[in-house]
Amino acid sequence: MALNFQNNEASSGRVSFIIALAVSLVCLGVYAAEGANGPIHRIQAIFEGMAAPLQQASAPLGAAVEEAEQGGEDQKADEGTLAALREQNEQLTQQLTTAEEQRLENERLRNLLNLRDTYEIQGVAARVIGRSTDAWNQDITLDAGSNQGVESGLTVMGPTGVIGQVISTAANSCRVRLLTDPQSGAAAMVQSSRAEGIVRGSLDGLLYLENISADVNIQVGDVVLTSGLGGSYTRGLLIGTVARVEGSAGNDSRRIVVAPNGSVELLQEALVVFSAASDAADRAVTFSSGDSAGTGEGDSAAADGAAEGGDAGPDGAPGASDAGSAAAGSGEDSSGEGAAGGASEGDGSGDAGDGDGEGGR
Repeated sequence: MALNFQNNEASSGRVSFIIALAVSLVCLGVYAAEGANGPIHRIQAIFEGMAAPLQQASAPLGAAVEEAEQGGEDQKADEGTLAALREQNEQLTQQLTTAEEQRLENERLRNLLNLRDTYEIQGVAARVIGRSTDAWNQDITLDAGSNQGVESGLTVMGPTGVIGQVISTAANSCRVRLLTDPQSGAAAMVQSSRAEGIVRGSLDGLLYLENISADVNIQVGDVVLTSGLGGSYTRGLLIGTVARVEGSAGNDSRRIVVAPNGSVELLQEALVVFSAASDAADRAVTFSSGDSAGTGEGDSAAADGAAEGGDAGPDGAPGASDAGSAAAGSGEDSSGEGAAGGASEGDGSGDAGDGDGEGGR
């Protein structure tokens, strides 16, 4: 009996399915055959009208659900990519910093090469690896020493001119006393007039041109070079320009402030000079507009301000430098040499020197 009951249920189910399928096919045929105003179309329109308010009411809910799902996906994506984005940002920042350092280094090295080519310098380039920490001893340490041919007394140049002199050497390093050191001094001359004197450092960090004849007319902007007297510095190399003159020609008490063309505090590379062209004093150095204007004018302004406000003067610098003493002490020995050099230059070279001096300014 139970088996017959189950068979009857299965048979009735199949009959119902066949009937429903037949009705559906009939309705589909009628729907396809009737026009837009047919009964089935009208029933469809009624149900669509009834469902429209429900669809409108559920639209915001559906949008909110989609936004929530999208937000969840974004959150998962952010959590997955945030670390990668941070790492990428750090890498880009590091690359930018490295590129800027390389640009600045290339600029400094380009200026060193410019000086080397202009003066036909034979020497060795070195990096600054140490600096003095007190105001009484302004010196730096370079990573070139006796193994590289460096000796005490050699002239040292920065990217924009002479910065000092080697005072001691080791196998692979040397100490350089800066021109701004109170104990420093370099035999110097004004390029345009060939007037000679001594450039000394001071406690206030300025350079003063001393021992210039009172009748020599010195103007702001005059180029100051090493004169080479006494053999303390290689002759004809750029030191800086006159930034301020206190007093006039004929006044023995006038003070002449010389501004270097660059900041020693920012010095990273230097050139130890073994030799230079014999006519270096007649050659004019040109820098790129950014270097000459950016460093020269700034140093001149700083020199003006310090000269006005500073109490320390050229007489206040404690002691004379080894270079200055050598230049002054060997004046008799070098007088013949200086005269011979002046005679060999002649009037023509003197005029060329004046022209170069004006060009340098």
